[in-house]
Amino acid sequence: MQAYIYRPRKSAMQSGRAAAKNWVLEFVGDGERSSDPLMGWTSSSDTSSQVKLTFDSKSHAESYANRNGIRYRVIESKDRTRRVKSYSENFSPDRKQAWTH
Repeated sequence: MQAYIYRPRKSAMQSGRAAAKNWVLEFVGDGERSSDPLMGWTSSSDTSSQVKLTFDSKSHAESYANRNGIRYRVIESKDRTRRVKSYSENFSPDRKQAWTH
């Protein structure tokens, strides 16, 4: 059984980043996927692909995987860089972009 450990990004529907602080251990399903002929839904015989565990830190998730003998891969995410802008910079004499209107 294999799993990914990652920190999820915030969704486009939320403005805060509180849900993106936890780390997630998500199992990769090994079972064969099949399509339902009537509805077209995709199903699998391996239900572990539906399991997502959340942890407070990356080290907690790694220790859980090591304790239970789960092979895992850590996916590091880049931290967001915040560009500080102010309204007064629009009227600065050393503005780098051309004034468009």
